[in-house]
Formats: sequence, C-alpha cells, structure tokens
Amino acid sequence: MRARVLAAVTAAVLLGAGTAAPAAHAAPAGAVASGPPPAAAPTAGVATPPLPCPKAPAPKVTRPPRPVPPPAVPADRVVGGPRLDTPGLVVPDGAPAPPAVTATSWLVADLDTGAVLGACGPHEYGTPASTQKLLLAATMLPRLDPKQVVTVTRGDLDIVPGSSAVGLLVGGKYTVETVWLGLLLQSGNEAANVLARLGGGPDGVPGGVRAMNDEARRLGARQTHAVTPSGLDGKGQFTSAYDLALIARACFADPLFRRYTLTTRTRIPAQPALKAGGFEIQNENLLIQRYPGALGGKTGFTELARHSYVGAAQRDGRRLVVTLLGAEGRPVRGWQQGAQLLDWGFSLPRDASVGRLVAPGEPAADVPQAAPPTAPTTATPPARWRGPAGTALARMADGDWRVIVPTAGLLALTVGVLVAVLVARRGRPRRTGRRRG
Repeated sequence: MRARVLAAVTAAVLLGAGTAAPAAHAAPAGAVASGPPPAAAPTAGVATPPLPCPKAPAPKVTRPPRPVPPPAVPADRVVGGPRLDTPGLVVPDGAPAPPAVTATSWLVADLDTGAVLGACGPHEYGTPASTQKLLLAATMLPRLDPKQVVTVTRGDLDIVPGSSAVGLLVGGKYTVETVWLGLLLQSGNEAANVLARLGGGPDGVPGGVRAMNDEARRLGARQTHAVTPSGLDGKGQFTSAYDLALIARACFADPLFRRYTLTTRTRIPAQPALKAGGFEIQNENLLIQRYPGALGGKTGFTELARHSYVGAAQRDGRRLVVTLLGAEGRPVRGWQQGAQLLDWGFSLPRDASVGRLVAPGEPAADVPQAAPPTAPTTATPPARWRGPAGTALARMADGDWRVIVPTAGLLALTVGVLVAVLVARRGRPRRTGRRRG
C-alpha cells in the first residue's frame, strides 16, 4: 500500500512538472521574453568553442597587474574576415599545427597579397611595448626629411629611468636619419620623443601621438591606441597582433624603413660642441643576422607587456610578416619564436588563407562582417510526442535545471510528508483481536 501511494505521488509530481515544461521551453508567438534565452545544445551555425593555441612552457614571472582592455567591439573583431574573430587558434583547413610559442597572441601574413595565413587570438587586446615604434615610423617617415638636422632638447630625454635609450645628448645636433637609426636599431625612447615632437607640429609630442592614432585609423588598426610614441607603458595603450601586421605592412612598403631596419650597425656622430665623442650602435633584432632572407622588424619589452616582436622575411618570392605579443624570452627568445612561425608560414601553400589584411583607407562598410548563423541544410524531423511526463524526464536527462530543481523540491517535500505520515501511523497503538481466518 505504501509503495503504491509513493508511486502515485511521484507520478503526479512528474506530470505537474511536465505540463509546465513546454511554457518554459518555448514562448507563444508574439510573446516577449522577460529574461535571457534558455541555453540550447550546439547546433549547426552556432559558434563552437575556440581551438586552443599551441603553448610552450614558460617560466613564472612577476609582472605588474595587467590593464583592463577596452570593451570588445564586435565590428572590430571581424576586420579581415569572420574567421579572425576568435581568442584561439585559426589556421587553414588541413594545415600542419603551428609551433608552440609562449606568446599570448600572434599572426602570420603575406606582406604582398595581404593574406593572413594563421593566427592565435588575432584581435585580442595586447600591450605593444617598443613595437609601437613601428606606428611612429609609419606615421612620421613620410613627413620628415631624413637630412634635416635636429637639436635634442631636455624634454626629449624625459623617459623612464633605465629604459632603452640610444644615447642622444641634450643640445646635440643629429640628422633625422641618425635619429631613425637610433630608434630602430637600439629602440631609443628619447629618439621616439624627438621624432614625435618634430612630426607633431606646434603641439610637439602630444601632436605626434595624435597623428599616430590618426594613422592607425587610416590603416584599419581599429584596436590600436597610442599614449606614448615610444611604446613605454601608458594607461589605455593597446594594440593587437592583427593591427601590428597592418602597421608593419605599411612600414615595409617604405624604402627608407626597409633600409633602416636592415642596417646591422651604424655610428652615432661625435658632438664637438659638447666635447663628446661618437660611438657605434648595433641592431638588436638578431633575425637579420641569423635568419636567411630576413627583411627586418622590431623587438619590444616592458615588465608589463613582456616580449613583443615583429619580423619579416622573404623566401622563394614570398614575403611574410609575423607579429606576436605577450611572449616570454625563455626558453626561446621573441625573435626566435617569430622565426619558428615564419618557417611554419613558408611551409603553407601560396593560396592558404584564413583572412586578409585590409588596405589602408578601406571604408568600414567594406570590411567583412561576421555572417549570421545559418540554419542546417538538412531538414530536421519533428520531435516525437512523449507526453508531459516523458517530456519532463527527457529534459531532466538533458540537464535542464529549470525542470530538475522544482521537481527535486517537490519530490523532497512529498517524501517528507509521506515519512511524517508513516511515522505517525507507526506511533498509533494497534487494536488487538483474533485474526480472521
């Protein structure tokens, strides 16, 4: 008798939950939902989890807290193609796995065709460090006469103590070409201030930084915002691996940049008026010395940004560029990680592509947007009617907590009532008498 009562109550609870389930699962036509849409199982046309990027083990380091990036703008994340809208790995179909690197994001592209060959988090915000000097170069190289002689001011040497400097002297007179070489070979932060001041017009360095941001917009680098001309960390300063590739492509289109970035060593001239001798500087980018076909690039490092890198090389008539952000210098240095990714890029077919580098000045309307989810091409048969109890049980099996929680609560209440009733009945005194045969 007790078992029958318990079964009847349980069935009633399931029937009650089952009859309410369709209302929670699908609203009638014209109804407005009052909360977030219910979670659904993955179907065709719905985004799948990102593919993890191959990561090399890196030592633990102490670093300042990472700045909070700006809110993601969906239109910015699909610049270059919808496949680039991922925090994970994107490679051509059938391509071999790229090498494992410590960088948090990277991209490999063809400098000539603009084809993106592969990337890891191409539109994820990162901190540029001295690779920002490439944006300074893309902005100011067309504006400044390399033969112009400039006098260094005390304000030009207003840089973070201990940060990279080429050794320009206050009151020293140098050609703009010499300052460019100091910027690109030795990553001189005071050289960046000199060039930004010259190109910034009456507003000096702030005007130069504004011009850099204007150039970033023109190039389509919509996730890049410069605060300092040198790449020294500043609040609100960000870029992405994709944006760095756009900027690098503009730089390598300039013959002066190509000559400067391939210079192995040069001499900073003496300053007789200051009784200071000249000295030699060497290119910090070892790719140009150790990678066949290297075209140059730029290194970068701050405690906050860690290692960033841009490098380019040519092989068999192809010119590829690699950009990476947030890397560690151990066990493999930044330029070596770039070299590994370049090797991987050169191994791909010439027509391999997962997106493209947009052209400078390309209207935003022409930037490919993410395609809306498409319905499955094959017709889905209608679901078989299972009845209220069957529907409830099926949804519970699928892990629908909106059915599981109320059902479990009702079951617990029902079981509690039954137990109380049974205990009360057991406590009653039984009447004695002869058992009837």
